[in-house]
Amino acid sequence: MCIGCGICVDKCPVQALTLKKGAGEGRRGAVIWDETKCIQCDNCIRVCPYSASPKIRYMEASEVFEQVSKNIPFIRGITVSGGECTLYPEFLTELFELVKTKGLTCYIDSNGCTDFSRYPELMKYCDKVMLDVKAWDKEVFYRLTQGENDIVKKNLVYLAEEHKLEEVRIVCLEPEVDVEATIRGIAENVEKYLNQFTLKLIAFRNHGVSTKLKDRETPSYEKMREWERIAGLCGFSNIRIV
Repeated sequence: MCIGCGICVDKCPVQALTLKKGAGEGRRGAVIWDETKCIQCDNCIRVCPYSASPKIRYMEASEVFEQVSKNIPFIRGITVSGGECTLYPEFLTELFELVKTKGLTCYIDSNGCTDFSRYPELMKYCDKVMLDVKAWDKEVFYRLTQGENDIVKKNLVYLAEEHKLEEVRIVCLEPEVDVEATIRGIAENVEKYLNQFTLKLIAFRNHGVSTKLKDRETPSYEKMREWERIAGLCGFSNIRIV
């Protein structure tokens, strides 16, 4: 996520970036992107120490809704993702309330690190959530994300009980991810609701990966089928391998 440091501004070959001091969240600087000048060279992303993109637009919920409205004849609903969209719960609530006036569904794609139970107004308008469970063991989760997974587990149970889960996703790569333990952990914690959502087993792919995992191979089809078999034995009835 861009923190508004401005390192990229002078590196843009066409001056499509400017730094506006004190305009960002917490009075940080904000990098302003001029879409009309941008040549999509991505030099800004390459020079960023966080590999973040400054190519964003600041929009009000009403402006996003205006864009959604143009496509209403062709869609049944919207899914909001990120980054992590639940870092902006008030914005989501306002947007979803507008979208609901058109009879569309509202889904959230989330890493689960925001406590959904704290935002009942948002959940009133949200139809379903697609939840990432990156790992079950605390140490494994921390190694992957530098964060804690207590809230993720709490959200899993809360969303299942509220019948708000559309799918739960696991990116499959061993030994980095405790795949079998994650499957079993999910099953044990929401056992009564396993037929109400899809378990999506996602084979790791190194496309666009720049970390130490960039040379890792995708798990074999046979290995993915083995995890699918384990999930079935744990009680999941809707399982997808992708």
